[in-house]
Amino acid sequence: MQRFASIAKALGDEGRLRVLVALAGRELCVCEIIELLGLAPSTVSKHLSILRQAGIVEARKNGRWIYYRLAEKDVPREVTAAIEWVRGSLSKDPVTLEDAKRVSRIVRRRVDSCRS
Repeated sequence: MQRFASIAKALGDEGRLRVLVALAGRELCVCEIIELLGLAPSTVSKHLSILRQAGIVEARKNGRWIYYRLAEKDVPREVTAAIEWVRGSLSKDPVTLEDAKRVSRIVRRRVDSCRS
C-alpha cells in the first residue's frame, strides 16, 4: 500500500509529470530541469525528492552538479508500469510536446560547467 501511495503522490503534480516525461531517454542536470519548468530551485528540489522517494528517478552527483534520470536499477514493476502509463498517456499532450522542444534546446546549449 505504501509503495502505491508514494507513486500516486509522485504522479499527482503536473510539474513532476513534466520531469518524468522530460527524462525519457536522457539524463538532465538539476539546473536544466529548473530551466525547463521555470520554477524556483527549492520547488524543483522538492519535486525531485518526491520522484526519488517513489523510486521513479535516480540521481548521481558529479562535482557540484546533480543529474537525474529515470530509475533503471532494481525498479519495481509498479514503477515501470507507472512510467510507461504516463509516457504513453502524455505522448501527444501539447505541454509535453513543447517541453520536448525546450529540452532539446536546453541540452544543445548545455554549458561546460553543467556537463558530466
